[in-house]
Amino acid sequence: MRAIRRYIVQPVLPEALRPLGELARNLRWSWHPDTQEVFRAVDPDLWASSGQDPLKMLPQVSPERLNLLAHDRRYVRNLELAREDLADYLTGERWYQNWAAEHAACPRSIGYFSAEFGISKVLPQYSGGLGILAGDHLKAASDLGVPLIGVGLLYRHGYFIQSLNASGWQQEHYPLLDPNELPITLLTDPQGDPVLIEVEIRGVPVHAQLWIAAVGRVPLILMDTNLEVNGEPERLITDKLYGGGFDHRLAQEVLLGVGGVRAVREFCRVTGRPAPSVYHANEGHAVFMGLERIRERMAEEGASFDSAMEQVRAGTLFTTHTPVPAGIDRFGMDQVRAQFASFEPLPIDRVLGLGAEDYAGGDPSRFNMAVLGLRTSQRANGVSELHGEVSRAMFQPLWSGFDVSEVPIGSVTNGVHGHTWVHPELQKLLESPIDDAEGVVDGWDWHALDRVDDTDIWTMKRQMRGQMISMARERLAASACSRGMSSDWIATALNPHTLTIGFARRGASYKRLTLMLNQPERLKKLLNDPETPIQIVIAGKAHPADDIGKGLIQQMVQFADRDDVRGKIVFLPDYDISLARPLYPGCDVWLNNPLRPMEACGTSGMKAAMNMAFNLSIRDGWWDEWYGPDCGWAIPSLEAISDPAERDAAEAEALYEIIEKEIVPKFYARDANGIPTGWVDMMRKTIAGLGPKVRATRMVRDYVTKYYTPAAAAATRVAANGTAEELAAWKQKVRRAWPGVAVLRVESQLPETVEVGSSHTIEASVQLNGLDARDVAVELVSGEVDATDELRNVRITRFARAGSGGTTDGEALFTLTDVSRSAGLVGYTVRVVPDNPLLAGPAEMGLAMVAQ
Repeated sequence: MRAIRRYIVQPVLPEALRPLGELARNLRWSWHPDTQEVFRAVDPDLWASSGQDPLKMLPQVSPERLNLLAHDRRYVRNLELAREDLADYLTGERWYQNWAAEHAACPRSIGYFSAEFGISKVLPQYSGGLGILAGDHLKAASDLGVPLIGVGLLYRHGYFIQSLNASGWQQEHYPLLDPNELPITLLTDPQGDPVLIEVEIRGVPVHAQLWIAAVGRVPLILMDTNLEVNGEPERLITDKLYGGGFDHRLAQEVLLGVGGVRAVREFCRVTGRPAPSVYHANEGHAVFMGLERIRERMAEEGASFDSAMEQVRAGTLFTTHTPVPAGIDRFGMDQVRAQFASFEPLPIDRVLGLGAEDYAGGDPSRFNMAVLGLRTSQRANGVSELHGEVSRAMFQPLWSGFDVSEVPIGSVTNGVHGHTWVHPELQKLLESPIDDAEGVVDGWDWHALDRVDDTDIWTMKRQMRGQMISMARERLAASACSRGMSSDWIATALNPHTLTIGFARRGASYKRLTLMLNQPERLKKLLNDPETPIQIVIAGKAHPADDIGKGLIQQMVQFADRDDVRGKIVFLPDYDISLARPLYPGCDVWLNNPLRPMEACGTSGMKAAMNMAFNLSIRDGWWDEWYGPDCGWAIPSLEAISDPAERDAAEAEALYEIIEKEIVPKFYARDANGIPTGWVDMMRKTIAGLGPKVRATRMVRDYVTKYYTPAAAAATRVAANGTAEELAAWKQKVRRAWPGVAVLRVESQLPETVEVGSSHTIEASVQLNGLDARDVAVELVSGEVDATDELRNVRITRFARAGSGGTTDGEALFTLTDVSRSAGLVGYTVRVVPDNPLLAGPAEMGLAMVAQ
């Protein structure tokens, strides 16, 4: 018999215990061990059985136990200290307040939009790395005091729970989430009525209510369309993360972008928070926010489309996370036309033009969300230095007159939230009470292990490995039961004294889950060595529609099911935060073998490194810039091999060689006390060398200093009286004149051979076609040349205007004295680019006239 209605009976806490409710409603508890201990002390057994979820635990505590705690002076005092600590955390000055005091241009508020957020296992609104990264971004922003407002969707089914059938094939189950059981609060107006927003989607008005998750100091707005006022199709817009086809995906992204801006407006109106001056789109899912912000200025301020565009672009940042075109959301032009046909007062042709692939190699029938993001944002970045290079090459057709190195896409390497991912016992060693001591960053002393002896470090790591194995055995037992298999072997699965290699990531084919199976007999020998064995722990989900990824998982599971390796290589179903947190500390080596350069960043290896594990990885993503022999090993990437199978075989051979000849001997080389002193020394060096770099607080600082603050300053400049209109008019003038701009002549007395350090004068005559000489910059583009005269490692030097007079028949003369700086074969060309102090850089407009 099924109930016709559900409702929540809230516990009535004694007055002395009321702070428990306040602590439970702020997700800071999920990364704050002292607050977790306050909840655990309520009832240790209930804390464990509730999955360490305070909102699930508290209603189950008996009135007798609550009354006992209310009269326990020590407990009440600890609870009050936790409440005071949270209050201080929420209101005290932190890093950002000091930064803002010295930088007047800092934004008072920043909108951070993402399709998913991985904050805690109790709020399952994420699928993988993008969501975990977004969650860590919010947590680090909170720790630093950065005034962020997160914006996303509330998925009633979240992402799927993974299980395996008897043959090892992935099964998906979507849980039904009740918002009233989650750590979120419905946004209401002063009269207590729910605050709603309305967005037209597929020609139908769609309403969404707004739930707020408190992520420390950062509010996270989650939009929810599951309302009776909506029709059934509209209620299902926020049903599943990455569910449905292209129409469903477009509907979600319209709600996230357009609805998200409206949700922020309502949230700020109700709460009195400052409205964002900077908007950050975490991937292309959210970039429709630019269209809504343009619409606001046109409808509410009477701005022209171009003027509104300049205001919006100045304060917008777009972060791309994909290194391949196939990872970008692209919709049919007709789909987008139908969606925005009545998005007044925006002209539909201008909307479509912003996402058009109107460049060499583009498909005119597709609307590209990354292209929209780049065109509506004055600033853009990739998520590692290598990914920035890959992104500049991938999007170079948008800036065809510029060298790849000049494409205006920078990089901020991702980071991970230390308080979430570092094992609690290791945190105790690393946390420092003195913030300004040498080696201390954000209250963490990254050289603390130098003062801890080898035995204590090794004992701690062995305990971490043991805790991970306990978790793994529990999951293996549950999986064996659901698969209808015997669990007799699970009690001895994995060994706390064995070298443990971890591999956990999405089941995407480029991540090459099964590369380690390339030589199965060799792998078996490593697993079964009687003296120096290895063991491997694997986890990961494939997208429900990715049968190739599911096939790779099945292949791995079936290998792990074999009697001769069972319990020595294991696959743990349902890779999520609760699995990941004990997994990283419990591994000695973290394996990552993607096809380079297809890993944008890869933060799982960062989490492992912060727990004294070493990376064994292709030099891709973050590992390309921070690899060092003191903290791991680099698997050679053999991109010159064109045959995929041959490349896999060669890279697998290198992987086996490193494990057999370097990793295994180092791990099992023990002193008289059984301690691998060389291994422990690497653990110290890994923490000291990588710890400060891979932290999310470093990442958020980079965003504040490199992007948020300059974007806020640009937005302020453009918002000044008439500036946006003037800039828009200037750009229109330049674009109209540009087809007639040309480099007419380039003259120099440069001989074929010159000495290093010699100087030479170059003159360029330029046809300006009605433009003023101040509207352009004439540049010498020089560098090394190959046999086809293609320039490499270019250097840009600007010409000066010759004389001060006007142009003659629209022709102007520019001169430059250049110095030969290095030996070798050098070439150059001359180009003209638009120039205006309000541009973020010479490539902003994508216009360049190069000498023929």
